[in-house]
Amino acid sequence: MRLTQGTFSFLPDLTDDQIGNQIQYALDNGWAVSIEYTDDPHPRNTYWEMWAPPMFDLASVGPFMESLSECRETVGEQYIRVAAFDSTKGWESLRMSFIVGRPSTEGGFDLQRQVGSGRNMTYTTRPYSTDRPTGSRYP
Repeated sequence: MRLTQGTFSFLPDLTDDQIGNQIQYALDNGWAVSIEYTDDPHPRNTYWEMWAPPMFDLASVGPFMESLSECRETVGEQYIRVAAFDSTKGWESLRMSFIVGRPSTEGGFDLQRQVGSGRNMTYTTRPYSTDRPTGSRYP
């Protein structure tokens, strides 16, 4: 199962050149960029670990790509995403995010159904990766 989250979720994974182009787009718009990672990719898990502080006022894509390369070397078997944040007055929110790294095998999700009163159905998704302890969720 291929996890789909973020701006380019239904496209094939971006190449480094394409990632660089998107970072340049963010810089051209004055957005801060950051790199985040997690081993719990549940769609409601919005609090991923930050690789480094957000990069404000970057002049070029180079330092970002170097940091991304270091992140991939260190936590390559986890999900890695890029986030672009617009800090201008009135917005102050995430404008773009997309996955730039994923484990070699993706565990997928379990859909759990519960029957409530009046035969009401509720559904919960649970990632298979959480069956293992943090730090060892992907081989």
